[in-house]
Amino acid sequence: MIVTTKDLFEQAYGKYAVGAYNINNLEQTVGLFRGNLGKINSNDEPADPAASAPFIIQISRGARGFTDKRFLEAMIRAAEDVFPAAIFAVHLDHGTEEVCYDCIESGFYSSVMIDASHETFDKNIEITRRVVERAHERGLSVEAELGMLGGVEEDIQVSAEHACLTDPDQAVEFVERSGCDSLAVAIGTSHGAYKFTGSQGLHFDRIAQIQKLLPGFPLVMHGSSSVPKEWVDRINNAGGQLPNTSGVKEDQYLPAAKLGVTKVNIDTDGRLIWCAVYREMFRDKPADFDPRTPGKPFMAEYAKYIKHKNQMLGSAGQLEKVRAALAAQPA
Repeated sequence: MIVTTKDLFEQAYGKYAVGAYNINNLEQTVGLFRGNLGKINSNDEPADPAASAPFIIQISRGARGFTDKRFLEAMIRAAEDVFPAAIFAVHLDHGTEEVCYDCIESGFYSSVMIDASHETFDKNIEITRRVVERAHERGLSVEAELGMLGGVEEDIQVSAEHACLTDPDQAVEFVERSGCDSLAVAIGTSHGAYKFTGSQGLHFDRIAQIQKLLPGFPLVMHGSSSVPKEWVDRINNAGGQLPNTSGVKEDQYLPAAKLGVTKVNIDTDGRLIWCAVYREMFRDKPADFDPRTPGKPFMAEYAKYIKHKNQMLGSAGQLEKVRAALAAQPA
């Protein structure tokens, strides 16, 4: 069941974070839905209530343009039928103003993200305000971004020296003037696989300052993959050449959620799992040319990882509570 992002945030705020996972193909879609219902190997497995979680599907501009946006939308609609117990929102990740309008008019999305963080403060507000007005007319929520994360996201690359943390006072002004419904804040994370080279982590003091000035307002954490060493090693052992790196420590997710981080974006980890499974298949079964051969273990591995991730986010076991809360809402 597709629901509004706002509904998920209202249930999660201050208690747990909702996982927001990017998808690009069928195998990721199936693994994602299975994992959020506690299933691993089959669509027909019974759901595990203790592992079932509400979630957000993220579609990036790159994913929409890879072949045709209608393929992804059709896969999500099919997954909604195949997995009727699932409760999720559909979100545009890192949209331009033009792409946001296209998604708003489509009637398919629950929310959109307008990323004008590379603009000046006032220009960011101006662009975000226009998107907010259009989205709210259709009942959609808008996520905006303030501050700049380092790393690479789609066609935008920000060097470490140009990355900057979100200023708490500016965050208050930005929310008031733009009317956005959630705010992606720069709190020490970065996009892509190459995040941290040492012991760096989240700036909890900055998150706490923002929450104090914006109590009850949903914050979003981008660049939140943990880049597990296990998967980097598996890739490299199968012929990859990824340098040693690390991501956000998983034990930092829940403390951040208690401070108002209600949505946690995870994309890179899914790509690493895909890369490892496929590379291993090409290495171990060089005569096999069936595309389903690597697809089956990938779906299982990805589902297992999603299940684990939701436990770390605190969203595991929350699905039925969300369902009951939605059912209690006035028609």
